[in-house]
Amino acid sequence: MQQTIFGKTGLSVSRTGFGCIPIQRIPYDESTALLRYAYEHGVILYDTANSYTTSEDRIGAALAPVRDKIVICTKSAPLVPDKVMVNIENSLKMFKTDYIDVFQFHNPPFVPRPGGEDGLYDLALKAKAQGKIRHIGITQHSKGRAREAALSGLYDTLQYPLSYLSTGEELALIDLCRENNVGLLAMKGLCGGILTNARAAFAFLRQYDNVIPIWGMQRMSELQEFLSYEENPPLLDNKLQTVIEADRKELSGNFCRSCGYCLPCPADIQIPTAARITFLMRRTVNAGFMTEGFQQEMKKIDNCTGCGHCKENCPYELDTPALLKRQQTEFFEMVASGE
Repeated sequence: MQQTIFGKTGLSVSRTGFGCIPIQRIPYDESTALLRYAYEHGVILYDTANSYTTSEDRIGAALAPVRDKIVICTKSAPLVPDKVMVNIENSLKMFKTDYIDVFQFHNPPFVPRPGGEDGLYDLALKAKAQGKIRHIGITQHSKGRAREAALSGLYDTLQYPLSYLSTGEELALIDLCRENNVGLLAMKGLCGGILTNARAAFAFLRQYDNVIPIWGMQRMSELQEFLSYEENPPLLDNKLQTVIEADRKELSGNFCRSCGYCLPCPADIQIPTAARITFLMRRTVNAGFMTEGFQQEMKKIDNCTGCGHCKENCPYELDTPALLKRQQTEFFEMVASGE
C-alpha cells in the first residue's frame, strides 16, 4: 500500500482511505471483518462522523487493538461549542481511545475562526490543548468556503467532493491545498454511486499525489477491488479517458451529488434519490426502482409545497424542485417503456 504525508499533520497515511458511512448499514460482524481486513492489507486512514449512527462504535470495536497504527478522522456538525465538546467526548468513548487524530467541522455554513462569536474554533483549540484532538480540519461542499479554509492557515486538513466530474474550479483546490500544505481528503469519488467505473475513478484521483480518496465500502468485494488497484495502480490511459469523457458528457452539470443537505423535506420526498433516479436506473439494476412502491415515492414530487428549503440548502446551487420534476417525468417515461 502506497503511503503519503497528510499535509501539515505530518502523519503518514495510506493513499487509499476508508469512508465509514456504509459500514453502519451492514451486520456488526461483517463491519468488523471488513475493517480488520482493510487494516491487515495496509489501509491506515479511516474517516467517519459522530452523526453516522454506529460507525464510530464499529471502528472502535474492530480497530482499538491497533489504535496507534491507524489515523482516525471524525466530524461534528453542531454549531454550539458545548454540543461539539459532548460529541468529541462521545467519539472518544466509541473509538475506545483518548485522542482523535483529525477532528473536522462537518460542513459548517461558514469557516470557523479563532475569536469568532460562534466559539467553535476556540473550542477545537481547547480540545487540542487537552490532548483530545491532534489536528483541526473542516469538510465542505461549498467550493468558496473550501477555498477560504485552505487559504486561512487555520486548518490542517480539508475534505471536499472530488471526482472526474469535478469542474476546473473545483480541481484547482488540489493545487491550492498543495501550496498551503493542507491535507486533502476527497469524498464522493464515485459521486454517490452515479459513477460505476471504479477503475476510472481511482486512476483519475491517483494522478494527484496530495489527494487521499476516502472510498465508501460496505462489501468485501468492493474493498478487494480498491486494494487490487493499490497493488497494481491503473494508468489513466486512452481507454479510461474515453470512459471519463463519456460520463462527463452525460453527467456533468446539474446533477445531484446526494449530499443530503436538502433534507428534511416537508413532503417526505426522497430528494437525494429522486433527483438522480434516471442516472441510477441506467447505471444499476433498476428492477428495485420499477416497483409500485417506488413509483409512489416518485409521485410524492407532486406534493412539493414550494417551501424552498431544498433549493436554499443545496451547496451546488441546483434548482432542486425543477430538477425533481424533470427526473419525475423521465422516470415515468422509463417505467412506461419498460427500460
